[in-house]
Amino acid sequence: FYESQQASLEIFFLFHPWLYLFLIPAVGMRLWAEERRSGTAELLLTFPIHPHTAVLGKFLAGWVFIGLALLLTFPMIITVNYLGQPDHGPIFTGYLGSFLMAGAYLAISICTSALTKNQVISFILSVVICLILVLLGWGVLTDSLNHLFPVWIADLVSQFSFTAHFDAIRRGVIDFRDVIYFSSIIGFMLVLNVRILTTSKSR
Repeated sequence: FYESQQASLEIFFLFHPWLYLFLIPAVGMRLWAEERRSGTAELLLTFPIHPHTAVLGKFLAGWVFIGLALLLTFPMIITVNYLGQPDHGPIFTGYLGSFLMAGAYLAISICTSALTKNQVISFILSVVICLILVLLGWGVLTDSLNHLFPVWIADLVSQFSFTAHFDAIRRGVIDFRDVIYFSSIIGFMLVLNVRILTTSKSR
């Protein structure tokens, strides 16, 4: 906010998709991979609990951890208020969008963790998948698609991007389509996670 000469956290939120690209897969990579490697995942699934309960529990624990990490950046809000009079709307929506996007990253990371016993492989898979979803909204890519295909195709592709939906929220606009997008990613990946676990359990 010093270079922009305005009291806001716009630059702070701008880098969140790229920060989460490595941070959250590092959090999620061991949630199932380590248990599968040690054999405790199979033991856990023999208990009288449904796999969706275990998946949801791990996801919520990780999401709360990330949420607490976000809360620790609260001094930045104090700083921008000290420096000027910021618009608190975009700050609130920025944190909300960041938290939702973090949940989507985490759901993907936990799902890939259930696929393998190797944490490094889980990390790489998560980074690749999340990177694709980030780059789908990259200006260079959308411009290239506009030159090669009809505009509606580029618009359709960008609708699958993390950045396209997060950018709208962090600017202070809460569109339920953006909330539904992140919620759908979370829901789909958690259901897929349950499916992976039940399939491995039946083997």
